[in-house]
Amino acid sequence: MKEKEFNTRTVHFQKKEKAHNMSKAKPIYQTSAFVFTDLDDMESFYRGEKEYLYSRYSNPNTDDLGQGIALLEEAEDGVATSSGMSAILTGILAVANAGDHIIATDDLYGGTYELFAKELPTFGIDVSFVSFNKVDNLKAAITDKTVLLYTESITNPLLRVENLKEIIALAKNHRLKTMIDNTFATPYLLQPLTLGATLVVHSATKYIGGHSDVSAGVLVGNRELIEKAKTKVLTLGCNLSPFEGWLACRGLKTLSLRMERQSQNAQRLADALKRHRGVERVYHPEFVSDKGNGAMVSVQLAENINIETFFRSLSWIKIAPTLAGVETTVSYPLRTSHRTIPVELQKELGIGEQLVRISVGIEDEKDIIATFIKAIEDSFIEL
Repeated sequence: MKEKEFNTRTVHFQKKEKAHNMSKAKPIYQTSAFVFTDLDDMESFYRGEKEYLYSRYSNPNTDDLGQGIALLEEAEDGVATSSGMSAILTGILAVANAGDHIIATDDLYGGTYELFAKELPTFGIDVSFVSFNKVDNLKAAITDKTVLLYTESITNPLLRVENLKEIIALAKNHRLKTMIDNTFATPYLLQPLTLGATLVVHSATKYIGGHSDVSAGVLVGNRELIEKAKTKVLTLGCNLSPFEGWLACRGLKTLSLRMERQSQNAQRLADALKRHRGVERVYHPEFVSDKGNGAMVSVQLAENINIETFFRSLSWIKIAPTLAGVETTVSYPLRTSHRTIPVELQKELGIGEQLVRISVGIEDEKDIIATFIKAIEDSFIEL
């Protein structure tokens, strides 16, 4: 039986302070190193008797973040990193070596696609991109060198909900590991490890931090693989700073409250835009969780909507290349997150000039809906 329910764990995931001066809020250990009384005292770190030596190795604030997400994802252990991208990289390097092969879904976040297509081959790791919608194609891509299947629980930016049970079952049948980017769903909605996934990664910059003021990543999984990943974090210098670890932990405490409100707002915005003549298609996840479907909405605007005018007409809603803060923002995938992926793949996936990605915030739903409707109405052109 779980010691605490999810909402309680999001608030009480940090270890109690051992010092005599007991601060209600976790102190920031803004230090590069920890000191010792003598050489034997320093050696005690290497004997496993003391937790901290040097903040590139570990720090109470960054440990809180890694272990806090591990708790929420029901993982054995976790490690915090400098960004979502470094969390992905260290996770991959914990699983794959030179000569190994990875299969990734083709509708990935653009930064992940670029990492896999351009950087992993320099490590000697081969990557194939396959539509995970077509299981037969996925099976056909597996070779005797394949070690990992990689996907996103909710894809970016077209918000396809991955069939994780099917993917994980396929991987197990072929003795492969699975790594799931759970950034859009968050552990509030989905916990892929409970379905049998091997590793789960988060860009904690997004919903974990929640306030657009931190860049961080987290990787969680079984203790053996996370220990390998921690070694990669240490040697590659992918560690997170103590202050950003503290900020992300502060944001994490309100994850449930934010995701509940943002998911409700997103659902209502999606429903309203589906009925509008200026919207050709609305992308919004379905059947993610009984708690909601997440806070992202993407829309394919009709051809008679001037995209430049639309973005200029959004009033208080900000244009930003990222997502998941408490404020509603919009981004333009073609020119930001997915601008570097091949043009042929952009067209194949449907990432074109009329696609807009919306990160829905905690504002009043009426204001959010009214602002988008007005921006669309103001942007009609004669064809």
